[in-house]
Amino acid sequence: MINDIEQDAASRMAKSIESLKKAFTKIRTGRAHPSLLDQVVVSYYGSDTPLSQVANVSIDDSRTLAVTPWEKGMMQAIEKAIMSSDLGLNPVTNGNIIRVPLPMLTEERRRDLVKVVKAEAESGRVAIRNVRRDANNEIKEALKEKMVSKDEAHAGEEKIQKITDEYIKQVEKLLEDKEADLLSI
Repeated sequence: MINDIEQDAASRMAKSIESLKKAFTKIRTGRAHPSLLDQVVVSYYGSDTPLSQVANVSIDDSRTLAVTPWEKGMMQAIEKAIMSSDLGLNPVTNGNIIRVPLPMLTEERRRDLVKVVKAEAESGRVAIRNVRRDANNEIKEALKEKMVSKDEAHAGEEKIQKITDEYIKQVEKLLEDKEADLLSI
């Protein structure tokens, strides 16, 4: 019973870490990376389609992404989708390729992005703590129903806390790495 609760909590905390990693990849560091355009959605024959399903996104150089549409008729739609995304990028069409230059990040913008990263990390910590709370509530409920003893419940809560501490450390490490990445020039 307690082991099931611990495993469920650990898997939900791992999902929180994965979600945080995805959120961090959307935050631009000044270097070109294809995952930067992952959330861009293109209108493809009337339906919204992720950019990766209508074009190939590659790195042209350290500061430029190259988007090669699979259909020549999609050039304008892709360009419009990139411009209307909240990334602040201005694509340039060059024949059959759309180049997306990434502007240099100013010191002020870097500081703003660090604040955003810290807020995302805090959301990750809150999500992990919510999983801990849910797991502890399940243990208390099992104790109330007399499915586990007081000692087992106490040991289970301690184990849940250890798991929580491990995942919080992972959040701190991810935050530290992303912050260093943002502040490096």
